[in-house]
Amino acid sequence: MQTTLLSYNDNKLQRQNETSLANPAKSQLVLGFGGKDVINTQPVYEELKSSFPEAHIVLCSTAGEIINNRVNDNSVSIAAIELEKTSIQPVTVNIRDYDNSYEAGKALIRLISFSNLSYILIISDGSHVNGSELIRGINELVNNRVPVTGGLAGDGTNFQSTLVGLNEKPSSGNIVAIPFYGKHFVVSHASMGGWEIFGPERTVTKSVANQLFEIEGQKALDLYKTYLGPYADELPGSALLFPLGVKEHEEDAPIVRTILSIDQETGSMVFAGDVPNGSKVRFMKANFDKLVDAATHAAGLAFQKLPGAPQLALLISCVGRKVILGKRTEEEVEAVADTFGSQTLLTGFYSYGEISPFNDQAKCELHNQTMTITTFDEI
Repeated sequence: MQTTLLSYNDNKLQRQNETSLANPAKSQLVLGFGGKDVINTQPVYEELKSSFPEAHIVLCSTAGEIINNRVNDNSVSIAAIELEKTSIQPVTVNIRDYDNSYEAGKALIRLISFSNLSYILIISDGSHVNGSELIRGINELVNNRVPVTGGLAGDGTNFQSTLVGLNEKPSSGNIVAIPFYGKHFVVSHASMGGWEIFGPERTVTKSVANQLFEIEGQKALDLYKTYLGPYADELPGSALLFPLGVKEHEEDAPIVRTILSIDQETGSMVFAGDVPNGSKVRFMKANFDKLVDAATHAAGLAFQKLPGAPQLALLISCVGRKVILGKRTEEEVEAVADTFGSQTLLTGFYSYGEISPFNDQAKCELHNQTMTITTFDEI
């Protein structure tokens, strides 16, 4: 496996590494993560298709681009990958062709052969797709046979529309799966949040999909405001500082859910992922140092499963973390870079949702507010 990292700025492709370069004529996969306006209005797809004529090209919009130890906005972070012992067969569906995200997830996996399959990477629309339902459909057919990781495309902090494309200019509603085949492909993954839990555990008594109405018979928004104190006056913007930890079953690890919007009239909150009726919830709050420490921990967990430094690490972090960390955002990426060392190239993006199992034995989950890392290599 060989990889070339590139950035696209000012209508130019600029190489970001000098060794282990992929052969443009032999590259099978190009991953591009970019600002929505850039990939929508500039000839990014055309440039990549011209430069890597035999490659499958996957593009998605972001809330920030990661390349090595930097975080950029309104650029494109690109990884061109030449696989020597592994094959890929990317597939795509569009949410508009299905009744719901659950059915779209199942339809996507039905397009994949499981013979000699090692891993599946998912890059999905982040505005029209219900990530929780998508993952439920994927898990039903994958059934823990191979690891599944990935993320939902972003649109900065606009939360309007996102773009994804496979071998075409990206557009809304697309969900892409990239299956990797062969016994020589080595993948590792980890996902960590770094949030502090506070307050007692409570039970959800009324919710519909990702809209939470009541917690133990009380309007969810009213209860939420009592915990926010002075931050309640800054809603909905301050909600990113106080996500919710959700456990559907008692034995589950809590999944972080970001609040996207609030409804003062109904006293409800809308989350970036489902909050099931009957689930257990606890409030969470940001701790800057712990967010960065969590990124280090995720990198360490992914690294310890490997025989050595991987060639490439894909970092998918949440837009909420980027908003909270602000000028300190690059610290979490630098922490990952320090853990892997100079031999590992980093690419990735800030997302509207991260896809990863909790551990090697678990099914994949939709996460919010995590740093999710997937490493790629061949042996």
